[in-house]
Amino acid sequence: MSQDLSLLADLVAAAKRAGADAADALLARGTSLSVAQRLGKTEHVERSEGVDLGLRVFIGKRQAIVSSSDPDPKSFEALVTRAIAMAKVVPEDPFCGLAEGPFALDIPDYELADSAEPDTAALIARAAAAEGAALAVAGVSNSEGADAGYGRTAIAIVASNGFAGAYARTSHSISATALAGSGTGMERDYDYSSAVFLEDLEDPELIGRRAGEQAVRRLNPTRPKTAKLPVVYAPRIAGSLLGHLSGAINGASIARGTSFLRDKLGQQVLAKGLTVHDDPTRRRGLRSRPFDAEGTRGVARKLVDDGVLTTWVMDTRSARQLGMKSTGHASRGTSGPPSPATTNLWLEAGSLTPEALMADIKEGLYVTEMIGTSLSATTGDYSRGAAGFMIRDGQLAEAVSEITVAGNIKDVFLNMTPANDLAFRRGTDAPTVRVEGLTLAGS
Repeated sequence: MSQDLSLLADLVAAAKRAGADAADALLARGTSLSVAQRLGKTEHVERSEGVDLGLRVFIGKRQAIVSSSDPDPKSFEALVTRAIAMAKVVPEDPFCGLAEGPFALDIPDYELADSAEPDTAALIARAAAAEGAALAVAGVSNSEGADAGYGRTAIAIVASNGFAGAYARTSHSISATALAGSGTGMERDYDYSSAVFLEDLEDPELIGRRAGEQAVRRLNPTRPKTAKLPVVYAPRIAGSLLGHLSGAINGASIARGTSFLRDKLGQQVLAKGLTVHDDPTRRRGLRSRPFDAEGTRGVARKLVDDGVLTTWVMDTRSARQLGMKSTGHASRGTSGPPSPATTNLWLEAGSLTPEALMADIKEGLYVTEMIGTSLSATTGDYSRGAAGFMIRDGQLAEAVSEITVAGNIKDVFLNMTPANDLAFRRGTDAPTVRVEGLTLAGS
């Protein structure tokens, strides 16, 4: 990666010589291998390698970004010329500019790159095991297939403010989708696992078996009557609540005044006792990184502590708009400017088991799938299509589908109770979550 840093340093220097007041450059090298298996046959094998290069230049308070898939130094002159010409004619942005730090001057080892690189045969075997386990479940009638994949990405950033850094990260994945029933009564479900290190990836047969069992359980769904009742979100769905929260505390949204939490900093936004963490330093975390897209060192934070909102999620530009400092959450590709984004985000687990969390519910809804999103960024009005199971006398009962869950997300946040089954599987993670007082719109 030192070669990439040297390459980018030359590009930034060329931009400065051509008249840029400041500049930064990003290089991403990616390799991926994926296979798809369906009904015992390998349907798809794909290997790809790519390089993306991005240059951002500043002239006064004007910035321009150009990108290329050609890292050859012979192309740098044309790239710089184009960027400088664009920067001279775009409107001024009073908040643009390079970060001031604190920069990640050393690169900690967060165990982001696995030395194990599977070959095609290993991925085919993994996908075959997952699909075979799904098809072996009684009641499974068909398969939408199983996929296995591997990827490695190397990132390098150099800026004229003195920052230079590089790191690599890997990913391993397995997924399966099963079908149960027949004709118009057919139901589907899925399961998947992803990990930075192969040894942390879940057993493919377990993934397939869960996909099959979940599909069978969804057979013969009913459509319940409209009611206001407790709603329990399965872990794979509960993370979406954190997604709505992170969007509402995104510094760019706050600066635009388009968030329903825009005036809630330092105030209670979740139920008392609830804590939401964001940590780019978690070892083997799916979204861990030693520095953000501007070179700023990220730190573990409690975005919400005991229900109280402690900070916005900011990059340099949004922080300047708000008169604050970056929280190290800049994210970017090679063709656009940085913008704020969370890293490893999770809701701290509660003390009750999922069974205990539901034990006193006479009638409620357990959601396993959500479809579409209607969320007003300014008011928090919330409505999503859903499917899952009714809860009767504390137990999961009949499958339900073609329903809608609705309310106001601000009320949802204040009426959440988490279970104790938190598992880090997705990058944004939550345990089972119970929410009081939502409306189930059915028949």
